[in-house]
Amino acid sequence: MNAIEQKVFTHVEPIAKDNDLKLVEVNYVKEGPDFFLRIFLDKKGGITLDDCAAFAEIISAELDEWDIVEGAYYLDVSSPGAERPIKDEEDLELTLNKGIYVKAYKQIDGEKEWTGILTAYDENSVTIDYKVKTRKKTITVEREKIATIRKAVLF
Repeated sequence: MNAIEQKVFTHVEPIAKDNDLKLVEVNYVKEGPDFFLRIFLDKKGGITLDDCAAFAEIISAELDEWDIVEGAYYLDVSSPGAERPIKDEEDLELTLNKGIYVKAYKQIDGEKEWTGILTAYDENSVTIDYKVKTRKKTITVEREKIATIRKAVLF
């Protein structure tokens, strides 16, 4: 995270919390001749377009007042996506009883990847219910063995 992104994150996070939202990420990038400040939000039950629009309204004036970003830029407030990486405990809580994808560094009981339902987690592990062909299985994977963990859309 660059200095601008860190400052924006620090200022915006408490406002997001006050509005029952989770600030997931801040990106400040140049694309062509334009600069974009992107704020990614989530919440329990999922973020909506109305949530993003309302938060953009709230934060726009604040960003101007803080004067963190010099010059003109486009403000984009949106969802981080349906299959975004899980970064912290709050993300795990938001994903509990929902779809998750986990990939381990090495095979565990003959498998290295699982897509299923996150049924439990603690500071050391995550537990996933998943299917292999027609059989339902459960695995608990130690967090130190996880290479990738993200939300998953299940069909």
